[in-house]
Amino acid sequence: MKPAPLNAAPVFEAVGLKKEFDDGQVRALRGVDFRIADGEFIAVIGPSGCGKSTLLQMLGALDHPSAGTLRYRGKSMAELPDPAAYRAREIGFIFQAFHLLPTFTAIENVQMPMFETERPVHGRKDRALELLKAVGLEHRVNHFPAKLSGGERQRVAIARSLANAPSVLLADEPTGNLDSENARLILDLIVRVQREQNMTLVLVTHDMAIAARASRALQMKDGQIVSASEPAPPISGVT
Repeated sequence: MKPAPLNAAPVFEAVGLKKEFDDGQVRALRGVDFRIADGEFIAVIGPSGCGKSTLLQMLGALDHPSAGTLRYRGKSMAELPDPAAYRAREIGFIFQAFHLLPTFTAIENVQMPMFETERPVHGRKDRALELLKAVGLEHRVNHFPAKLSGGERQRVAIARSLANAPSVLLADEPTGNLDSENARLILDLIVRVQREQNMTLVLVTHDMAIAARASRALQMKDGQIVSASEPAPPISGVT
């Protein structure tokens, strides 16, 4: 896959990003700098505990940095007026553990993010059905998660992540709980969606074969980015 042009408008910019826990005893991020352009597929790789998931949580406004600057489309994320609205309208999440609600059917699970919008009831159901068809699950819309295979549950999770037509997908080890064949199918689906909709995709993975399909790979170690496969230009105008 070709990398996005380095002069493309940045979606995320970070300078000196730090995250500490337990009164500074745990340093999850230790001064991270990066720039992610619109439409890029970024793989974040590295060993367990290196800060990958913490970084993803920062991008999704699920946590906030202890120090440093993080911007979304030029605006400081520390000044977001409503982080929940940002997550609902701008960000799609795909998790390793699916996080489907067990007492709701597939079509009901996909509708969940839409409750944060003004979409009417029938509009939510139609949109969810459209998305389940797009991921090949039109015959499983009324099944509960317990009746779905792991691959099917992740397809429901992908459909749910697209419910509000986000511009950014954040995926945390999305194939980690799947066998190799289902992992390949799910990755193909995520990459196809990202390309067709020109979305920005940031995917955390341990799998170098998955990382090889990204436009860039950011390698992390001990809370820092130690290498990038295609270095971005210097960041300007960020303080």
